[in-house]
Amino acid sequence: MRHWESMKARVEEYLRVRRSLGYKLKVEGEELYRFAQFAEKQKHNGPITMELAVAWAKSSKKGSQLFHARRIETLRGLAKFCALFEPETEIPSRTLLGPAHRRNSPYIYTSQEIVELMDAARQIEPQGGLRPETMRYLIGLLSATGLRISEALHLNRRDVDLDHGCLVIRDTKFDKSRYVPLHPTAVHALDEYTHIRERKMQFTPISTAFFLNDKGTSFHYRQALYAFQSIRRRLGWGKKGIRPPRLYDLRHTFACQRLLAWYEQGVDVNTAILHLSVYLGHGKVTDTYWYLTGIPSLMAIAAEHFEHHFAKGGGHD
Repeated sequence: MRHWESMKARVEEYLRVRRSLGYKLKVEGEELYRFAQFAEKQKHNGPITMELAVAWAKSSKKGSQLFHARRIETLRGLAKFCALFEPETEIPSRTLLGPAHRRNSPYIYTSQEIVELMDAARQIEPQGGLRPETMRYLIGLLSATGLRISEALHLNRRDVDLDHGCLVIRDTKFDKSRYVPLHPTAVHALDEYTHIRERKMQFTPISTAFFLNDKGTSFHYRQALYAFQSIRRRLGWGKKGIRPPRLYDLRHTFACQRLLAWYEQGVDVNTAILHLSVYLGHGKVTDTYWYLTGIPSLMAIAAEHFEHHFAKGGGHD
């Protein structure tokens, strides 16, 4: 039996143990400290209770049902840890306030739409500056590799090996690094960007980042998002009541096009998808399999192959 004097002490002990195992828990840690502050205001110093968990999850007036459910999910890890030392701890169920995650069907770009995106990127301000070119080549890289936006923007010049045609993606979402091979056309495009970047930079860049803005500093996510929204408006995409295409959908498009190509080539997708999962940096192969159910065209092909398998006598009673 361990005695903690406050909820903050429980949170600190939990985070210390988890972080010693390599977990960063930045966002989760911030949320748990908010929970500890809430418990303190409620003068609750004892073990976690279901009543306290629900009260905190719903305490944010701005939060949606999904937000409330995610707070419960965050608390579950802390509660399960505390229960090891305080058996009276109440662990909220995963679905206490409904599902904590919702995946919307992604937008799948056509090849022509990607060309239009890249062409429109050259029209953003400042004309003749580096920003339009950075955005153009960033879109091209995302569509050619399926990288997460953060992974592309965190690339340093030393991570882009054009001689060997690969990228080094360091300290990704799951604290792992990986190599991403590049198609020769992508190598050529990135080489073009390096020459454009050097030509347009009138001074030594402040940052060693691969993608730069006109000030010589790294091109950040908010800058990329703002530029993309400007491009999208220029193209007139996004009707009222319909979710417009996102920059992140380029990653979804890459994955779906790869799976569709494998189906058309007769490749054993169940084997190949393991390689795709590693390439994309997914923590679980189930995240990659989601594309087979989340995209109607892929679902239809998968169903057709399943029926064909059984028609040939591949099924068993």
